[in-house]
Amino acid sequence: MTDPLPIDAILPDLIDALRRDGRAVLQAPPGAGKTTRVPLAMLEAGLTHGKILMLEPRRLAARAAADRMAATLGEKTGQTVGYRIRGDAAIGPDTRIEVVTEGILTRMLQDAPDLPGIGAVIFDEFHERSLNADLGLALCLEVAEALRDDLILLAMSATLDADPVAQVMRAPILTSEGRSFEVTPHWLPKPLPKDQRFEAQISDLILHALADAPGSLLAFLPGEGEIRRTQALLERQAPQGVAIHPLFGAMDFKAQRAAITPSDTRKVVLATSIAETSLTIPDIRIVVDGGKSRRARFDPSSGMSRLVTERVTRAEAAQRAGRAGRVAPGAAYKLWTRGEDGALAQFPPPEIEAGDLAAFALELSLWGGSEDTLRFVTPPHGGRLAEARALLRMLGALNADHRITPHGRALARRPLHPRLAHMLVSAGPQAATLAALLAERDPLRNRGTDLTLRLRAIHDPNAFPDAHRGAIARIRDEAKRLKRGEVKGRALDTGEMVALAYPDRIGLRRAGDAPRYVLSGGKGALLPLGDALAGHRLIVATDLDGDPREARIRQAIALTQDALETLYGDQITEVHVCAWSKRDRAVEARIQRRFGALVLEDKPWHDAPEDQIARAMLDGIRTLGLKPSKGARRLMARAALMGNDFPDLSEDHLLDTAEDWLLGHIGRLRNAADWKAFDILPAVQAHLGWEAQTRLDRAVPGHFQTPLGRNIAIDYDEATPGIKVRLQEMFGVTRHPMVGRTPLQITLLSPAQRPVQVTSDLPGFWVTSYADVRKDMRGQYPKHPWPEDPTQADPTLRAKPRR
Repeated sequence: MTDPLPIDAILPDLIDALRRDGRAVLQAPPGAGKTTRVPLAMLEAGLTHGKILMLEPRRLAARAAADRMAATLGEKTGQTVGYRIRGDAAIGPDTRIEVVTEGILTRMLQDAPDLPGIGAVIFDEFHERSLNADLGLALCLEVAEALRDDLILLAMSATLDADPVAQVMRAPILTSEGRSFEVTPHWLPKPLPKDQRFEAQISDLILHALADAPGSLLAFLPGEGEIRRTQALLERQAPQGVAIHPLFGAMDFKAQRAAITPSDTRKVVLATSIAETSLTIPDIRIVVDGGKSRRARFDPSSGMSRLVTERVTRAEAAQRAGRAGRVAPGAAYKLWTRGEDGALAQFPPPEIEAGDLAAFALELSLWGGSEDTLRFVTPPHGGRLAEARALLRMLGALNADHRITPHGRALARRPLHPRLAHMLVSAGPQAATLAALLAERDPLRNRGTDLTLRLRAIHDPNAFPDAHRGAIARIRDEAKRLKRGEVKGRALDTGEMVALAYPDRIGLRRAGDAPRYVLSGGKGALLPLGDALAGHRLIVATDLDGDPREARIRQAIALTQDALETLYGDQITEVHVCAWSKRDRAVEARIQRRFGALVLEDKPWHDAPEDQIARAMLDGIRTLGLKPSKGARRLMARAALMGNDFPDLSEDHLLDTAEDWLLGHIGRLRNAADWKAFDILPAVQAHLGWEAQTRLDRAVPGHFQTPLGRNIAIDYDEATPGIKVRLQEMFGVTRHPMVGRTPLQITLLSPAQRPVQVTSDLPGFWVTSYADVRKDMRGQYPKHPWPEDPTQADPTLRAKPRR
């Protein structure tokens, strides 16, 4: 082999572990040499007679790894060592090590689960935790246990939380210490100002690093836009003779190779996370880390994925810094302070937690297994998997039991998202360009949302000087590849084809000035003001920003009502709706034609059944509140004094059980005004029944009968029930009146009906305070009786007789 690398020291132990256990987890820091040394060591040790299959997360890394291993053997790529990636391959009859991108393993497993001819599978850079890698490992573990006990499995990573992976694999962990050369970290002395653009900040740090340290430089930025803007700044400011190279996944391979090929002059490579793993750029001595990473996040509530820019994790920062120590001592300059470093998360989230699960769910169904029976390092979230399966059912890929349909099998064979595969299979080769366009980055920026403009740019790029030529070239190449083997489908226009791919994103314009739409999946979306599509009643949104409240539409196409009826006529239903309108505070009875959440036609339902109106009114009553009349409140208050063995007439309970006692009484009510005028007392009394009401009248009466036989209504509005009565009318009463177990609060009135005393103990009042009251009242009301002993006097409402 070539010059020694840190991984060499552990290779004998690794080979022994694989020979003994058939599987292992290998941790090796960046620069240790695992990607190129381990497969060759396994081949040399004769661990298997079959091929060694090594998975890489990116096409550039797969080709580069194969080229380096072939060079180590003094051969051309495609002899002992080859590669297979989408759209390209270099393998031959003597190939023993095959480097592939992760999706290819899934396809191989689905085509032949026993992996004929494959003796070992290596999951390189497993810490990236892509969906394909997680699924591939789970499927390989099942294959190894059920069909191939000789299949060797190895997971390798530079920055991996190895314990969970080792537990799932039931494998030992081996660790290679150290990297090739020391990397000196440099942090910012103080936090960056928030008002300065990222490109200016990282450009300044790159220029500082170039002046401070020797060698070429690799800078990490989140995406192509930031790379292009930083490149423009550096080309004006970088020292003479320093070449600036962009490096991102959407570039053609020739341009990518230019960035990673050794150079006689100093260079700056501006890269996305594509350069974090498995790539050795030979003359790199400096790393500048912008501290940002772009990830796809899936929002299950909206059914939309969006790219978000987040802080890097400590694992990613370590991986990036390690690029500086591959060939010589290096330096890593970080666009954050040392204090901020401690606040970074440890690891990035696995894609199975944050990504779109539609393709994953389709592969699971094609495999015929279950997420519950396969061994995943991180199990998929049940709710998000259900969302993915709902989409697949909408596309006709799954039946109601989550079993894959023949159409679903056809979709799984296409190297596309299930949405786009459904469109391609249904429409045939005519949809190839559209599928390639929707799978690629937008070739037109700042040109409105209309998808037809993009198609025109692909057919005639010269008519669009601002079009992204690289994206258009990739779309054209991919369209040619997608057309091959496709049979003719239905003759459809562009809007119809897009609607096939996005049945849940067909939008109907809402009333109002702003171009707001409700999508068939139930969410809201907004076109930019003045957009060319804003006047269309129906659109299909193909790209949204993922805002869960109201997504902004970035790309869409118009759709006609006739097209919608033709495509989804069997899913458009007539619905009779009788519901409470919070806005109008009234029951609305309508007949609607609906597609998903879209109301395509809406007219009054004049003969809606009374029971449905009553139920809708009941929903309104729960919104408006019970609003009991004075008589009903008195009845409810009396019932509250009866204890737990009496029916509950509290307002909350009455609302909760309104179906049982109120529904039959509100058939004629339609709105809030009707409810305000309605008295619930008869309905509550009917619900209570004669027997319970008799008990209530006996224990907690509605009236108090004075000694003169006069009935006075008991006031139950206050905390303590009470009456107001003339003091003389209570003469002779020696036991205080009770309501249930509660003393009645008596307000004793003067002959002029003014309060004299409030008491809950009338006998006590007679023997204590009455004498003082008598003294005051005799002078004010001399014509009325004020006996010295009121307990012996007769009750009266009359004045004293004249003498």
